Amino acid sequence: MFKRQNTLSKAAVLAAVPILALTACGGNGDGGDAGGDGEATELTLAHSYNDDQPQARCGADVIKEEVEAADVGLTIEIYGSSQLGGDADRIASVASGDVDIDIQGASALGAVYEPISVLDAAYAFDDADHLARFMESEEGTALTDSFAEEAGIQTLGAWSAGARHFTSNEPIRSPEDLSGMQIRFPGSPQFLMNAQAMGANAVEVAYEELYLSLQQGAVDGQENPITNIQSENLAEVQDYLNLSSHQLNTNLVIMSDEWNNLDEEQQDALSSAVGSAVTQVTDCVVEDEEATLEEWRSGDDWEIIEDVDVDAFQEQTVSNLEETLEGESLEAFESIRSTSE
Repeated sequence: MFKRQNTLSKAAVLAAVPILALTACGGNGDGGDAGGDGEATELTLAHSYNDDQPQARCGADVIKEEVEAADVGLTIEIYGSSQLGGDADRIASVASGDVDIDIQGASALGAVYEPISVLDAAYAFDDADHLARFMESEEGTALTDSFAEEAGIQTLGAWSAGARHFTSNEPIRSPEDLSGMQIRFPGSPQFLMNAQAMGANAVEVAYEELYLSLQQGAVDGQENPITNIQSENLAEVQDYLNLSSHQLNTNLVIMSDEWNNLDEEQQDALSSAVGSAVTQVTDCVVEDEEATLEEWRSGDDWEIIEDVDVDAFQEQTVSNLEETLEGESLEAFESIRSTSE
């Protein structure tokens, strides 16, 4: 996995970001030593997902179970469903050491180190195997090393939470079909850049307001992974599911400098647990998506557009992103594409 054993300074850019008061939750800073009284070091693990989502049941839960089963003097307390704040608050809390471990989307992490958000660039990755291959490569290691040096945040692993697809009330088979449509995208810079590169007219709408915006016609369509499309019951307000697979939903498991307070045995146990979670989340996402698509294909909730011209979307999008991205972000994007098979 992506262990970092050097002590890293925290980014100055985070100094002005409000930090959550988690006085009873953070790591104990005891150097990972269970101590003479045999008490274990408790690590906090935060995320924004519901208990039934793969990132929680196959990710966070697996990390906790395997670390504690290793019996190396570590326990993990999980705070899901954004209990410890939204993405920005939790990133700041990891940097300050108030939260030990967090599961974050790559685009959110771009707020503290812009190049890392390229992991969420449209058509950057071919599939989950490509993501895994890049993260284990020299280029992937260089990216996470730079992220650690800039933001003081370690990267323990990364997984794909599924490909994102368009839903709409008119079929979308090619980039030209997006013309004139108002498509909801998350408001992060990388997502909005993706929209522009694909030729979409992006409208920023909060995730919590997505269903109502589609129902009222404020937007014509949206894009999300299959699991989110199902959980939000979007078939009730949209007619077409267009299998564009235009972006992997990439999550990173990140950790504060508490990593450096763990002994080698504890670091190995945590790295092994995260590695297991990466595999299990990937498998869980595939299983969930296959089951959902099978159900949808046998029903009448959706008209599923299988013949999306993915090659046309990819060619246009990659070309536009190569012209738009700059500096380290462009280098990261090009290194990702260079590991495509």
